[in-house]
Amino acid sequence: MTAPSLKRRLCSMLYESMLLFGVLFISAWIFSTLLQQRHALYLRHALEGWLFAILALYFIWFWRHGGQTLAMKTWRIKLVSKDGGRVGVGRAILRFLLCWLWFLPGLAVAWALGAKGWMLIGVPAINLIVWAALVYLDPQRQFLHDRLAGTRIADLNPGMLNAPPL
Repeated sequence: MTAPSLKRRLCSMLYESMLLFGVLFISAWIFSTLLQQRHALYLRHALEGWLFAILALYFIWFWRHGGQTLAMKTWRIKLVSKDGGRVGVGRAILRFLLCWLWFLPGLAVAWALGAKGWMLIGVPAINLIVWAALVYLDPQRQFLHDRLAGTRIADLNPGMLNAPPL
């Protein structure tokens, strides 16, 4: 199994983020309606925990049932275990948690530096770029979080162009 190009994986992630906007919007609306949240700071931490749980359930369920989210199906890429089989629940949970390394180190550095203005975007953006570039250090072109979780992203169209099917 070959790995899809970095461009295809990043495009899939961008598409996934647009789909997740809807999922998280509806989830936040349900939370706010059921708990009568009238102010953004009221139950803020509970809402954050709820949305984190929704994200975890979304990814873990899709990765366990077919290895693909909707965006991954569109871009013809699939999550498999290191040996090419189905991803177990433990590996899916570990991968979900390790995926937060795309964001958390950059946000922690920005917080530690007391970043303001454009630095609040720049420092986490550097983290994203470095994390994505690490794919070129792996001989199989897998992300670091996949290597650590014992998973891999497989290209379902290895000989095709780097565009989604019509």
